[in-house]
Amino acid sequence: MATDVRTLGTNATSGALATTARNSAPKSERSSERIVELEAVNVFYGAFHAVKDVTFDVPKNRITALIGPSGCGKSTVIRCINRMNDLVPGARVEGRINYHGVDICSAKVDPVEVRRRIGMVFQKPNPFPKSIYDNVAWGAKINGIKGDMNALVERCLRQAALWDEVKDKLKESGLALSGGQQQRLCIARTLAINPDVILMDEPASALDPISTLKIEDLMRELQRQYTIVIVTHNMQQAARVSDQTVFFSLNEQRQGVLVEASPTRELFTNPRDQRTEDYITGRFG
Repeated sequence: MATDVRTLGTNATSGALATTARNSAPKSERSSERIVELEAVNVFYGAFHAVKDVTFDVPKNRITALIGPSGCGKSTVIRCINRMNDLVPGARVEGRINYHGVDICSAKVDPVEVRRRIGMVFQKPNPFPKSIYDNVAWGAKINGIKGDMNALVERCLRQAALWDEVKDKLKESGLALSGGQQQRLCIARTLAINPDVILMDEPASALDPISTLKIEDLMRELQRQYTIVIVTHNMQQAARVSDQTVFFSLNEQRQGVLVEASPTRELFTNPRDQRTEDYITGRFG
């Protein structure tokens, strides 16, 4: 489904874009629909060519996991998908990243609007120094979302599997929550701006095993409505939660390269590339 580039940068059409993006196909057809397509993506930090020639698709309403050794470009690539690398001095992205047929790397596209449609959850929980309620409501308010804010906050906290734990202390600081609760609060905050895609960069790496499992269960629940891309160093986590796994490695020039993108079960049981097999069996990385 192609969308005019200009609609991504126009407030009047942003809500319609999100609704169209999520509801354009029946559920039975969404499994094979590609919502994001990366084509020959190269990333530079100054003169350093950090990521080389990355091409893969992200299917709608599925979880795509990016795995690989440290420094191979996983986080760099995920930050390209919502133009977070625009905020890094000296960073440059070449190639195409199509979102519903629109090249979001185009100078005509408003990166702020891209980030409304493609939300992000970071490795370390980063709640605002505000109440639990205001953490969820803040993003919605600054993005001009109107309506019943109480209902919005409750809905997002329920979606993030946090409502029952915080419903009686909404006016207390979000910083008073446990690490796992803070991360789910950040997910609720992301949901409040009505994204289409959720990017998660090592969302459970700082959490204990019980909190990690809650985040994994939550991802599986959220994929009914959202498309999720997760970066993880934990291969077991990728195997548990993802539908597609993309394996990155480093070439001789220390550039991040994509080795293989396959359905998760296939990648872990019958990898096509020897480098993939060596990594998942612990021979290197």
